[in-house]
Amino acid sequence: MAPRIDDVMRLCCEISAHDQIKVAVKSCAKGAMVTGGSAFVGGLLGGPFGIAVGGAVGGVLGSMLASGQFKPLPEILMELPSHEQQKLYEVVNVVLVNLDWIDEAQLIALVMANATLQQQVTAALLNYVTNELRAEVCYED
Repeated sequence: MAPRIDDVMRLCCEISAHDQIKVAVKSCAKGAMVTGGSAFVGGLLGGPFGIAVGGAVGGVLGSMLASGQFKPLPEILMELPSHEQQKLYEVVNVVLVNLDWIDEAQLIALVMANATLQQQVTAALLNYVTNELRAEVCYED
């Protein structure tokens, strides 16, 4: 991974850990498979009425599966594939374009010392998480 991307990833992890941000990534594919499978089995067992009942039961089970569990955002970020890390880097780098840093420690110090810059990076990060990852965001109390 390129050093600048790695620096920005560490910055995003630091900010999200500082703000105690958690996210739930929804697993829509699992929910759809459960719903479709239940409707299919219902159709085999009960015909057209069974499809309706199976679909309804499967829909409830599928929505429960798709809701996801909240995990700390730094954990999610470090598990991102490289192409997603590149996308996140591009989104956050728009905010950091005028900064010049040597390593991740300096980048983190520069951003954390500037409340406005920190808010802009946080906003870019949350925008990426909600729009690209389709995740639900929550702040730990």
